[in-house]
Amino acid sequence: MADQYTLRDPRSQYPTADPSFRQSQQPPGLEQEMVPKPDGGEATYRGTGRLAGRKAVVTGADSGIGRAVAIAFGREGADVVLSYLPQEEPDAHEVVEMVRQAGRRAVAVPGDIRDEAYCDRLVNTAVSEFGGIDILANVAGSQHAVPDITDLTTAQFDDTFKTDVYAMFWLCRSAVGQMRPGSAIINTTSINAYQPSPILLDYASTKAAINNFTKALAQQVASKGIRVNAVAPGPVWSPLQVSGGQPTEALANFGARTPLGRPGQPAEMAPVYVFLASQEASFVSGETLCATGGLPTP
Repeated sequence: MADQYTLRDPRSQYPTADPSFRQSQQPPGLEQEMVPKPDGGEATYRGTGRLAGRKAVVTGADSGIGRAVAIAFGREGADVVLSYLPQEEPDAHEVVEMVRQAGRRAVAVPGDIRDEAYCDRLVNTAVSEFGGIDILANVAGSQHAVPDITDLTTAQFDDTFKTDVYAMFWLCRSAVGQMRPGSAIINTTSINAYQPSPILLDYASTKAAINNFTKALAQQVASKGIRVNAVAPGPVWSPLQVSGGQPTEALANFGARTPLGRPGQPAEMAPVYVFLASQEASFVSGETLCATGGLPTP
């Protein structure tokens, strides 16, 4: 199989959505049960030592973008603390093994990032196990489609903000106190911050908040030598989509409206996080890098 350095036509590099994409799982969903299975870079990502010796925390590390990021960080030379829900253990176990096969340390810390104490524990685990934290990748998110605001419950609205915004705040606050100059925080926003989907009212709102949070925090911690950036993916094939993130009937056309004509894959997002975490991005802070398949953003 070709790796990420092989020249290919991006339109046909991965499958376009078709009726086989129409499937459903109970949240949070497992990548192992998806057809087709997303590409997290398991067989394609080849590291080059860009993060050698770094110490990272990655949330949502079991599947989707978080999985691809954890694999890439490990293969680039970083030790990784992996955060995920206990129900996601089957997927997470695979990632732990792949990081270890890359010769790096992987520490699994299952839990719920909606819990402030758990967020602190993730950072403290990196400090106790690795001796510090250089990279925080906030990837985990909550997305559940609701077509009508009258059906959007306060409980779901609160859950989405706790997962997407509060957890990011708690983790950033904890990490900044432990980070040395040269460290990097990478948050995850979305095309929905710019082109909000009407069925993702709460989710789109959190993503706009993440953009502003990122820009404000970047200015605040620049004096500490810490960079803060965000990644804005477009439609990406992951368990988030098949476990309520999109209506099941819409999945047959998922990603079709991108100029490249297909959804993205997690393996295509990971290099963006690697760049922002690496010293190559030393003069990049307060930015949102978009990987949207050509969907325009401001």
